Amino acid sequence: MIFYVGAFILIAVGLYAIIIKKNLVKIIIGLDLISSGTNLLIVSIGYVKGGTAPIFSHPGILPQMMVDPVPQALTLTAIVIGASELALAAAFVAILYKHYGTLDIRKVRGLKW
Repeated sequence: MIFYVGAFILIAVGLYAIIIKKNLVKIIIGLDLISSGTNLLIVSIGYVKGGTAPIFSHPGILPQMMVDPVPQALTLTAIVIGASELALAAAFVAILYKHYGTLDIRKVRGLKW
């Protein structure tokens, strides 16, 4: 239960950063917080208290006590995609800062190419 609350807090703080903040770096941090909160939510949904790895070679383990590996695999994939997305966004911010000299999204929107 605490993991669900933590996941929703991370997602809420990330949404707050995206909607309210005007600094591009803070917006990127908000995107990363949303990604982390989503990953935490996916892993906590697949959690089984006292569960074991889904290895059928061990005798005496009931299938109900095995952890589903699909949420873990999805989370690992999402972490890799999120890291590359974060690097690409940071590169865009660096280019925008070099071109405009500011990280304020209001000033970047107001300028024309």
